[in-house]
Amino acid sequence: MSVQSAAADVDVDLRQLFASLARNWLRIVLVTLVLTGLAFAFAWLATPQYKAVAKLEIGSRESVFTRPAGTTSDDKPATDEEAVATEVQIMSSPDILKKVASDLNLEKLPEFDEALKMSALSRALVLVGLKSDPFDIPPEERVLKAMHDKLNVYGVEKSRVIAVEFSSNDPKLAAQVADAIAQAYLASKGSAKMESNTAATGFLGPEITDLQNRVKDAEAKVAAYRAQSDLLMGGNNSVLATQQLSELSSELSRVRANRAAAEATADSVRKALQNGGTLDSVPEVLSSELIQRLLERQVELRTNIADLSTTLLDNHPRIRALKSQLADLNDQIRNEAQKILKGLATQAQTAKAREDQLVQEVNTLKAASARAGEQQVELDALQRDANAQRQQLESYMASYREAASRADRNYLPVDARLLSKAQVPTEPYFPKIGPITGAAAAASLLLMAISTLLRELFSGRAMRPAAGARFEPIEQVAMPVARTEPALADAEDEASDDSVADERIGQGTVMEATPAEPVDPPDPAQPEARRSWQPRLGEIDVEKAAEKLIASGAARAIFVSPEGDEAAATAVLVAREVSDAGLRVLLLDLTASGAASRPMLDSGLLPGITNLLASEAQFSDVIHPDLYSDAHVIPVGTADPIRAMRAADRLPIIMQSLTTAYDLVVVECGPADAQGIGRLVGDGTEVFLSMLEADDEVTQAAVKLIENGYPDVTLVTPVGYEPGDPLPGRRSAA
Repeated sequence: MSVQSAAADVDVDLRQLFASLARNWLRIVLVTLVLTGLAFAFAWLATPQYKAVAKLEIGSRESVFTRPAGTTSDDKPATDEEAVATEVQIMSSPDILKKVASDLNLEKLPEFDEALKMSALSRALVLVGLKSDPFDIPPEERVLKAMHDKLNVYGVEKSRVIAVEFSSNDPKLAAQVADAIAQAYLASKGSAKMESNTAATGFLGPEITDLQNRVKDAEAKVAAYRAQSDLLMGGNNSVLATQQLSELSSELSRVRANRAAAEATADSVRKALQNGGTLDSVPEVLSSELIQRLLERQVELRTNIADLSTTLLDNHPRIRALKSQLADLNDQIRNEAQKILKGLATQAQTAKAREDQLVQEVNTLKAASARAGEQQVELDALQRDANAQRQQLESYMASYREAASRADRNYLPVDARLLSKAQVPTEPYFPKIGPITGAAAAASLLLMAISTLLRELFSGRAMRPAAGARFEPIEQVAMPVARTEPALADAEDEASDDSVADERIGQGTVMEATPAEPVDPPDPAQPEARRSWQPRLGEIDVEKAAEKLIASGAARAIFVSPEGDEAAATAVLVAREVSDAGLRVLLLDLTASGAASRPMLDSGLLPGITNLLASEAQFSDVIHPDLYSDAHVIPVGTADPIRAMRAADRLPIIMQSLTTAYDLVVVECGPADAQGIGRLVGDGTEVFLSMLEADDEVTQAAVKLIENGYPDVTLVTPVGYEPGDPLPGRRSAA
């Protein structure tokens, strides 16, 4: 049975479809003319509407000479989009519209109050309930509703300008209302500023009086507390006790340093005297003039003794006299050193006494300074409170004087100005007779043409049977059959095939495959059609190729078809044969035209390997079931081939994933070379070369594959293969 839907068995006959326009031209023209005439009559009889526009600029109008003291141009509020939108809402507020309606007496005009002059049609609609009764609405609300319908207030893009647009039957009234709304808005802004200024002066007057009394009380508290706490201020704006404490601390440090130096010097002199050492290394001893003279005399005696020792013996009376003098001299030096030591000890004791006295004074001042610090904290708090109230008083007084002066002189600048008044329009903006009539004619003509085409399409008269829509009850795979022509015919066919192959090679992989025409089964009455098939280049048939793949346990079968798309059927037949044997088989179509996957699917627009490489789909989206077997198919796909080939390095990863999920992956590569199939080869790979005719093209392709690292290439041909019965509910490939 056929797997094509009924919608796929017919095509749209465009010639018949558009011919319906010529057959129904009179009806189309008449309807178009009628609708165009109605549009022209409506535009001609419609009441003309005039539109006037007034523009205002939103921004600060304060002069640099009248700006309050202490403020700059940066202090004024920014006019952003939200501020402009707020002003737009204020302009279209009911309060401003009510004032404009009252000033211009709009409630007396039928244009703004339909209750003043209702037509008979309107009264009839009200009676039957198809229209609300205007008398149920207060007159003021009817006028406001009419004004809202005719008013359009909007901010001009990328500017601080607001446009007030108003339409009316009367051009002068349109300009008057637009200007009146702008003036009412400016007046309302001025009134708002006046009210704000009056409220500010009313608030600041009593507040200033109260602040003056509070400032006076706060300053009195500061003066009273300062006198009570006896906080005398010294230099550097600090409390006197704190300043004295700092000075005594410095004096105490100096006295302690002097005492330590005196004790250290006395200790060094004491050690020198006790150990019998020389006193020459003690600076305080050497600084004594008496000791210096004694030391000089000591040096002189030692020199004399040394000179006499060269000629006299040690027991000589003169040498003994000199040594006696030298001993007396040493005793005098030590006695003087003892006096210096006593002086240093006395100096250290004096420094210690001074230190004790200073420590007592420092402790006394510490307590006084702590009390003064606590009192100073309280005084500072009172002073801060007084200063804060004084600053607030000064700020209030400045603001009060500013507000009072503006109120007295009636100077309150509004943050907006009328940029341009509304001009009385001379031409109506509605209706435009020409554009309305032209648009109606074009629209009616287009609608009539579309309705005619749809009517013809849905009636079925524009449909015709699709080419190849009718199938035989049982169809066979379109495969070449064994040749029965004589040898001369074989030579001619080979020459013809060579020329076709040359043309196909010149076109490359971009040649589009044409679906093979169904071939009727051979007639048993003709013995020539049942001639047995004989190999010429050692090729094997489809069944033996399938048996070889099953027996070897191959995981990948790479098919190369140097003769083009016609030989791609070999991969399809081998995949189905292996699938019928019970293995899980997937066919990957890598031809440019999709010649291998097209006979296995019901559409050539399914996602495939190009979508997978371009990351536009996942594995589950590109794997489809074969219509005629249990095999699965990955077609070429619908993605951009150039973009997909940029990710060709992912093919080994994809092949590895497919061989993990399937027992056998059959890849049809078309007229590829050894380098082209390099990314597809892996463990357990069998390489096949599909052939239809034993010509030089096939021979050269096989030799190149063998020379480039594929010595086990196998030639296989579909010639003479007759597929078995298709699966139940399916038909053979066409």
